Amino acid sequence: MIDFSDPEFLADPYPTLNAVREETPIFTTGTAKGHGQQVTFLTRWDDVNRVQRDRRFGRVLDSMITREEMGLKWGFDWEPYFAVEEWSLLMLEPPEHTRIRGLVQKEFTPRRVEALRPLCRALADRFLDECLERGDFDLLADFAQPYSVHVITGLLGAPSSDWRQLLEWSHQIVKMYELDTTEDEARAAVVAAADFATWCRALMADRRAYPTDDLISGLVTVETEEGRLSDAEIVSTIILLLNAGHEATVNTMGNGVTALLDRRDEWQRLVAGEVAAATAIEEMMRFDSPLQLFERWVLDPEGVEVAGRSLQQGDKIAMLFGAANRDPRHFPDPDRFDAARGDRTHITFGAGTHHCLGAPLARVELDEALAALVARAPDLEFAAVPTRAEAFVIHGYESVLVTT
Repeated sequence: MIDFSDPEFLADPYPTLNAVREETPIFTTGTAKGHGQQVTFLTRWDDVNRVQRDRRFGRVLDSMITREEMGLKWGFDWEPYFAVEEWSLLMLEPPEHTRIRGLVQKEFTPRRVEALRPLCRALADRFLDECLERGDFDLLADFAQPYSVHVITGLLGAPSSDWRQLLEWSHQIVKMYELDTTEDEARAAVVAAADFATWCRALMADRRAYPTDDLISGLVTVETEEGRLSDAEIVSTIILLLNAGHEATVNTMGNGVTALLDRRDEWQRLVAGEVAAATAIEEMMRFDSPLQLFERWVLDPEGVEVAGRSLQQGDKIAMLFGAANRDPRHFPDPDRFDAARGDRTHITFGAGTHHCLGAPLARVELDEALAALVARAPDLEFAAVPTRAEAFVIHGYESVLVTT
């Protein structure tokens, strides 16, 4: 029903997603990864929202299915990749998810996140200084990427001088979340995971010896009645925060600013002060979501019914965020970008157990970055047609060349 590798679809998936959503709330197909495994897709907001909150679905299926059966078909050593994914909050269910998330949240507090606002503002100005001096720049490579990675390293207490290496590791690892990962990409992800984990462990050892007021120092010492985080759990958490933290922010900036510049009247509403950046970023996340798909497994041994279809334990279900975020049953006039819409019920941060831990930080980052861009580059316009990245799940542009 959808060719997820079609270049025309990747360039603009919404006509297809809209058509499929209006035709059916649910459909099943195979994927390129694995052994022809069937995946059931959900297209509408109500169903996507409900499944994310339903504990009969989950991210963990190890007790019922082997790693090979999950679709990882290539015959090489996956252990370094599995080691960093094993304790990732994205891949856990209660009670382990509850325990680890509780320990992380004890340090990743609203106070700590809000305290990063001055750093975000300073970093946005720093990288904009460099961009505006040139006049022409790539919104992603020259502004959004260095800005976002520096914010995350500032939160963690990691050396910002490593930002380019962190970015490379992240890009390699998140390729594993696509539907059509190649063997070469999978091998690169395994190497990146091993190197990233070594980097994390060295940093953790340094913070144990010389603790400071940063998140990593907190994670290596945090303790509750349930105990402390293991080293493996901390490594997975650091990598998740770096990967998810900057990938979503960078792609939201690229997708959202492109949408604004394509609709000059909406951009001018921000320039004129009619719409605040904090409001506009919600529409940026809804209109062109940086994450297009998120998967669950059916865990209930009795099976479940979704959108009128019966599913059995072990079935995989994939929620199409982009389709749900433009569902006219929930969002009035959903294909119109309205900077003032400010609707926070978009699916972009997920819901339920796996609602994005970093959502408050993402909002602070995006608010400060967009506000700085609007204030300091009010005449911003495209210097070339933006180039889409050839990926679906992690949805963004390869480059967005602009001029002031």
